[in-house]
Amino acid sequence: MLNVIIGRLAPSRGAVVFDGKVLTGKKPHQINQMGVVRVFQTPEIFPELSVLQNVMAPAFAKRDGAFRINIWRSLESERGIEEEANHILQDVGLYERRSHHAGALSRGDKRRMELAMCLIQHPRLLLLDEPTAGMSRHDTNTTIELLKKIKARGMTKVIIEHDMHVVFSLADKISVLAGGRIIAEGLPRRVRRSEKVQEAYLGGAHRLEEATH
Repeated sequence: MLNVIIGRLAPSRGAVVFDGKVLTGKKPHQINQMGVVRVFQTPEIFPELSVLQNVMAPAFAKRDGAFRINIWRSLESERGIEEEANHILQDVGLYERRSHHAGALSRGDKRRMELAMCLIQHPRLLLLDEPTAGMSRHDTNTTIELLKKIKARGMTKVIIEHDMHVVFSLADKISVLAGGRIIAEGLPRRVRRSEKVQEAYLGGAHRLEEATH
């Protein structure tokens, strides 16, 4: 679904519409420039670049339409991007590691860095594919708090997630899929009580409380 939204896959039928504009048929960078940004399940980063350079690169890409720095642009513009990147790194807790090689980061830090790479693009819609996959519970809770801060700023997020703790901590509305079909949809408290959801994902109601504590 996320690959269809961002233009990596073409839908077999129908269309993707965002804020009244059709996204279907547009190139991924065009969709990105319309304000739709994705965080991948496996971090997609530049491992040989520093953390700061990784966060700055998408800002240049959104401005210039590609991952390149136009040397004819004013240095003042580039300094502005660097200042914003440093501010976002402080937000995600990576400012002290800004000069480190991105490839040397832990998985949890790579996920946070990739989130910073998205935030510098000022997305209107942020798509997250299992943002806490592979993280320790501590890192997961840190990421949840970060995503709550982003939510408070008014940014819309779509999160694909199997961890019930993450889902019920963040979601305003939940759609549950099993076998490629939606089996429940609505407010978290309603989905929490769904017997279909409990059977499909938790193997029974007695496991629901364990998964959400």
